[in-house]
Amino acid sequence: MKVQVESERDLQRRVFDSVLDMLPDVDNPTPLVRVRDAVPSGSVLLAKLEWMNPLGSVKDRAAWAMLRGLEEAGELGPSRPGRGVVEPTSGNTGFSLAALASMRGYPVRAVVPAKVPLEKRLLLRLAGAELDVTNDALCPLPGAEDGAIGLARSHARAQPDKYVMPNQYENANNTLAHEHTTGPEIWHQTGGGVTHVFAALGTAGTAMGLSRFLKAQNPLIKIIAVQPSAGHDVPGLRNVSELGVSKLYDPALVDRIVEIPYERAYTRAARLLRREALRAGPSSGLIFEGALAVAADEPIGLGVMIFCDDVLKYTASMAKHLPELGDAGGPA
Repeated sequence: MKVQVESERDLQRRVFDSVLDMLPDVDNPTPLVRVRDAVPSGSVLLAKLEWMNPLGSVKDRAAWAMLRGLEEAGELGPSRPGRGVVEPTSGNTGFSLAALASMRGYPVRAVVPAKVPLEKRLLLRLAGAELDVTNDALCPLPGAEDGAIGLARSHARAQPDKYVMPNQYENANNTLAHEHTTGPEIWHQTGGGVTHVFAALGTAGTAMGLSRFLKAQNPLIKIIAVQPSAGHDVPGLRNVSELGVSKLYDPALVDRIVEIPYERAYTRAARLLRREALRAGPSSGLIFEGALAVAADEPIGLGVMIFCDDVLKYTASMAKHLPELGDAGGPA
């Protein structure tokens, strides 16, 4: 059967000329879905399902914005033949970068901490990335040259004709991606009625971009950052004590920080699947816990929670924290 595509993006029929045309914006937003389980009366909470991005996470937005920025600056493309990207990552940004860069013909090298779940490391390789695995924290941290960030910088410095480092922790396009897409989507989808936005902190690009756009529309909108407790093992997330790595974080753009015991990220993610049929990953579980904590203090007129990715990349971590899962029945 031949499908005739009348334009690059036929949103009515959901026919696209390329995966790149599927990337979200205000005309093609990721869905908002109301979550009711455990939400107190008088509050409304909507989950923004970022696993509906074509590569499965909120990081598609930043990865594409950073790649496009490098192309527009002449750092990648015809003027730099054979040059690719190297990036430290705890998984999602690296996977999105690897897939999109490979699609554009650029080689990719990802530097990941050893504690990154096996599923994510395999996905990086499936997307075409060459991997370096370091004895680093779960999320890349600044410091030693043999850490993920230091090693990625060393590759970029030592082989400038082979690699450029997008550097998600300092790249302004990381924030602009959310200022230009995620924020306008939420404003449009809620008819300007959003009162609270709940996001996690990793590079902090999501929360910063959302705050800049939404507070320009209505300064009364509250931006709530949800952080895991110290010693956590939730991939991709940081608490404020670990945010020294990011040059993007501006505490003035956050109204409140809510800390949640990190174990709840896993128990809540499981409950979201069982009660709401939402395949939320542990970061989404943590964010929902944070929203419930705020709702216990004050009514939330219309809250939007950024559900960063789904649980499918975290099955080993879920099994670790939910021993009742066992070995899922033993050998086949």
